[in-house]
Amino acid sequence: MPLQEWARWPSREGLVDDRQSTPRRLISVATRLVLLTVMIWGTFSRGHFGFWATVAVGAEILAAVVLAVAFFRFTRAQRLGPAVAATVGLLALASLAEWQHAVPLSDVLWLGLGVIALVRLPLGVAAVAATVTFGAYTLVSWDSWLSTASTVGGLALLGYLLRLDAEARANAKRMLSQERAAHAARAESAALAERARIAREIHDVLAHSLSAQLVHLEAARLMLDGGAEREQVRERVVAARRMAQDGLAETRQALSALRGEFTPVGEYLVELTGQEGAVLTVQGTARPLVAEAALAIRRTTQEALTNVRKHAPGSRATVRLAYLVGSVELEVRNTRPPRGAGSGELAVSGSGYGLLGMRERAELLGGELLAGPEDGGWRVLLRVPA
Repeated sequence: MPLQEWARWPSREGLVDDRQSTPRRLISVATRLVLLTVMIWGTFSRGHFGFWATVAVGAEILAAVVLAVAFFRFTRAQRLGPAVAATVGLLALASLAEWQHAVPLSDVLWLGLGVIALVRLPLGVAAVAATVTFGAYTLVSWDSWLSTASTVGGLALLGYLLRLDAEARANAKRMLSQERAAHAARAESAALAERARIAREIHDVLAHSLSAQLVHLEAARLMLDGGAEREQVRERVVAARRMAQDGLAETRQALSALRGEFTPVGEYLVELTGQEGAVLTVQGTARPLVAEAALAIRRTTQEALTNVRKHAPGSRATVRLAYLVGSVELEVRNTRPPRGAGSGELAVSGSGYGLLGMRERAELLGGELLAGPEDGGWRVLLRVPA
């Protein structure tokens, strides 16, 4: 056994039961009172003490009770010096009681001190104290070696088992405390993740809806500045109004999505591509998707088609949804490259965080998002586990 094990105190958690019920606490107190009563009765019942001897033995009992209480407090506080001093004091009282022929008192002190020393002191000190107390009891009970050996061996084993039981209770309490801390950490992490998800949904809904409105309103302003016809300007304003209505509807859908209540991805893409004038192709066998994967596909399609409308108006957009083994793939293409500087203020309207938000959403799900020019146009490819 390593040296530090001999010097290690028993765990406080095993010695103190803070959650002890009231009935159990009352039983514990009653048991101690009964033992004290039996010890006092056994000591004085023989009637061979004189007045002063009775006073002396009574004082010894009182001193033993005080030292025992002090021993429990010092060992609970893991103060080795005072605990050893209390142990020595109890040994001295046991020896004095034996000299005065107060045998029940001395036996209780010898044996009780040996047991509680094994339970509450560092193992090295406990072994020495138990050897001294049990050895002293054996010497004074030499006339019945078999019963003495049985008593000493049984109580020594009891003390060690009580020590192991206290250690097991302490380990159980520590594990319970760690489990509660881990549960609290998981709950906090889940709450933060849910807040981030809600914030992401709100951002995506507002970014899609407001940027679309901004495109039409900016176009209306440019038309007014250029002297366009009233009907043309009116069309843009009506389109912005329609986008606001769509934004409200999308907000309701987002709230439903947060509760796990939204239309299947395929149906949603049919409706969205119909509104945007894009061509939809579905490959593979359609299947239900987990909520986060479905939301990623919905938001990525929205953002990609909004970018096509902003940066390449009039171009032809295609959307491909492929159900693969263990994943789902979304591809959005347009036939013309981004307008760049030639698109003026319409191209730079919006928050500028759409592509970053799509990529972050994909990475959170363990997927990937690729975006860039290809074949003279622009391509967005999303692949997520599903």
